[in-house]
Amino acid sequence: MKKYIYAFSVLATTVAFTGCAGLDTESEGRYITEEQISETNAAIPTRSESAVVGMYTYLGKSYAARPNQTRADDGGYPTICIQQDSNGADMVCANSGYNWFTPAADLTDRNYTYASCFERYAVFYNQIKLANDLIATIDPATTDKSAMYVLGQAKAVRAFDYLCLAPYYQFNYQTSADKPCVPIVTEATSDFGHNPRATVKEVYELIMSDLNSAAELLADFNRNGDNSRVDISVVYGLRARANLYMGNYAEAAADAEKALVGYTPYSREEVSVPAFCDRGDHNWIWAIDIDKNTVKISPTTGAQLGSFSGDSYTAACGVYKRINTLLYNKIPASDVRKGWWVDEKLHSDNLKNVVWVNTTTNERIEGDAICTYTFKDKVKFLPYTNVKFGMYSGIGSAINDNDWPLMRAEEMILIKAEGLAMSGKLAEGKAVLEDFVKKYRDPEYTCKAASAEEMQNEVWFQRRVELWGEGFSMTDIMRLNKPIVRFHGTNTENWPDAFCFNVAAGDAWLLLRIPQNEINANSSIVQNEGGSAPVSMQNPNLTDGVTD
Repeated sequence: MKKYIYAFSVLATTVAFTGCAGLDTESEGRYITEEQISETNAAIPTRSESAVVGMYTYLGKSYAARPNQTRADDGGYPTICIQQDSNGADMVCANSGYNWFTPAADLTDRNYTYASCFERYAVFYNQIKLANDLIATIDPATTDKSAMYVLGQAKAVRAFDYLCLAPYYQFNYQTSADKPCVPIVTEATSDFGHNPRATVKEVYELIMSDLNSAAELLADFNRNGDNSRVDISVVYGLRARANLYMGNYAEAAADAEKALVGYTPYSREEVSVPAFCDRGDHNWIWAIDIDKNTVKISPTTGAQLGSFSGDSYTAACGVYKRINTLLYNKIPASDVRKGWWVDEKLHSDNLKNVVWVNTTTNERIEGDAICTYTFKDKVKFLPYTNVKFGMYSGIGSAINDNDWPLMRAEEMILIKAEGLAMSGKLAEGKAVLEDFVKKYRDPEYTCKAASAEEMQNEVWFQRRVELWGEGFSMTDIMRLNKPIVRFHGTNTENWPDAFCFNVAAGDAWLLLRIPQNEINANSSIVQNEGGSAPVSMQNPNLTDGVTD
């Protein structure tokens, strides 16, 4: 196996992709009449359904950003999540030629000619195009229920995409509302070559407008158990995220509470073994369905994030995704989540009833012996390797068909707790947090926060542990205006030298760059500038308020 990290030439990127236009964001549709919608749905009922399914399945598509290049870091949204968490302070991986996420770990993905920079942009704009195409075909005043449901889902998905872009291309809403964020492309956009970056405020106005509209359109929509689709709970959850990012804390808490109706967290027992791979779980509000019949080996999270695959870069090449010891050491021994990672002696309580089945030799390896077990497609675990993510088709399976959580009940509970505390209801927020952690994770937990600021840091700690690996690391760092703190003083913890650095809050290097493709195609783009790539051991005295 060989890894390629390289910058694409101007000629190559211009030929293959041409910015927003080349990212398939231009809508080819036009409004059609109610009669035509009904006739089309009656004549070919699968046509509209196929477009909706395509909009959703794109998120988990292998080679989503570059369909003509089989890059192992291009697996749609789940691999974007790995990039986002690799940017932060809590996900450690080897500095290896087999680590496809090295540019994210050393923050050179800010280089606007890099493939990873393009992926972080293209995945969302390509899906925006799919949503725009659906929106363009439906009269916004329609009273046809089927059309309303399609329109509502498409608007919610578009809001999700902009919500995934906004926190990375500009600093938080509270400090930078009037600064440039990303271009807005809707079904009404026509001049793609002269489309400047909208302000943070304008992007969030579109997000909220789409979500408010979706809430009305999907009020009575029944997705019939298919949580790969957006329903009203997902809309409330996305609006809770948006309000949290904007600092509308009371509204965030209220929306999170609505999103939680009908959902409960994983129990301690359910997360005392590797999990987080099955969209059928009762706490998954929204999910990506990864189909075993279409999945590719390399780009999936089973192959790139989990540690139990029988055919993957991760296990075969030792590029296990591990937790930073700064965070790990803060997790109490009484907390079941301590077992989501093996310790320095390669032990986890969560492995005691786990069996790795080698599908080639039929060997059965049990418990901690899994950590040291080796064969041609698996090397020994490293200290602090994650065992959080199981395998949908069984530990040791070569089928990397893990589903992916887009939204879990636990996230909504943590938003509710933070939102209450930050909107003047500290005691209520503490009660929500304490109830969740004591009941579902750590029976010995007590929330000791004595102020809203302390409570926000406590929730941030809980988010860093609970949502580890799920793509929220840098979003929280950016919205809370926090530094990236990977090590303290001369203690390099478990980071490779090249990735061992701290980055100050507000450093311009934290902003993602607009990729070269977009700049080539859109003459109105102004690039993010400033800062410089971090170097080993820089800023050793930074603290973040959580791992101090």
